[in-house]
Amino acid sequence: MTGRELSRRFYEEQVHPRIEPALGGIPHAAAMIGDGSDALGFDDDVSPDHDFGPRVQIVVPSDIDAAPVLAALATLPTRYDGLPVYFTSVSTFNGWAEGAAEITTAAALFRARLGFDPADGVTLTDWLTTPTQLLATVTAGPVFHDPADLLTGRRAAVRWYPDDVWRYVLAAGWLRVDQEQPFVGRTGGSGDDLGSAIVTARLVRDLVKLAFLVERRWAPYSKWLGHAFAELPVAARLSAILSAALSAANWRERERRLCDAAAVLIEATNTLGLADPVDSTPRRFFDRDIQVAPADGLVFALTAAVTDVAIRQLIDRLGGRSDRTPRLPGTIDQAVDSVDVLTNPRLRQAAGPTLGLGHRG
Repeated sequence: MTGRELSRRFYEEQVHPRIEPALGGIPHAAAMIGDGSDALGFDDDVSPDHDFGPRVQIVVPSDIDAAPVLAALATLPTRYDGLPVYFTSVSTFNGWAEGAAEITTAAALFRARLGFDPADGVTLTDWLTTPTQLLATVTAGPVFHDPADLLTGRRAAVRWYPDDVWRYVLAAGWLRVDQEQPFVGRTGGSGDDLGSAIVTARLVRDLVKLAFLVERRWAPYSKWLGHAFAELPVAARLSAILSAALSAANWRERERRLCDAAAVLIEATNTLGLADPVDSTPRRFFDRDIQVAPADGLVFALTAAVTDVAIRQLIDRLGGRSDRTPRLPGTIDQAVDSVDVLTNPRLRQAAGPTLGLGHRG
């Protein structure tokens, strides 16, 4: 049984019958929102969570007397189907504690996960300092009960980027490709085959991340990136090409496969209608015997299409290179790769100036 089904069954059989009378008609929500593979629906016999067991978050309005609900939760078993029971907790790193029944409010739950409450509005700083892996957890984890919309509206608010934020993030993703793709040939041509393979692997990861952006899906953390990528519609056209790039025996083959993969994603980006279309045909890198995808064309087209005042000011503030290519650090997880930063709201928000941002706003 998956963690989602196990948790749903525990809530329906054990939790709901106890807390409904204690609430006296006051609506509540129940969910399983968190970091675990089970919340994303990716747990299996090979890779269950380390602390696998039923997980339940009980979410109540902020102005109720919690004592009767906590008293009802205290009568719950601490084990179910032979497994330990987990409840939301503000005192543990991953937000769960074994057998320690707690309740929370929707605002507290989202602030603990994301660092902000979507009900207060989602600012540009919120979008750019929140990694996709956390947006995935708050939108993918199952909600078992929510008649008063304590969670559903908040999840809808962070379901996907507003269009101009999306343009900016896509442009930053394509800029990463533009900046690094010549190095596949520059390293390989100098006899550094290992260096060429390393750059290729980095570019494959960037192209996979772009595939999630094109498909309007939040990319999970690295353990499940390939698994979730395989479920994207565009993966049917990309998977074999990217695998061939990674297994290629020489830099010419890597270069060709990467250009092929980029062409698929350039065409997919064009179909979004977010900017003027860009020709996907590879071109020569200046006067060198190196072929690259026209990723810079999408950087220019997407940033030119931005009309949101705050994002335009950000782009202008960041400036550009001598060839007028914008400097776009993008989101926190496009600029930073540290797990300890990406999973810490305080450190993420403090990284705002690194992204060209000021305070939350």
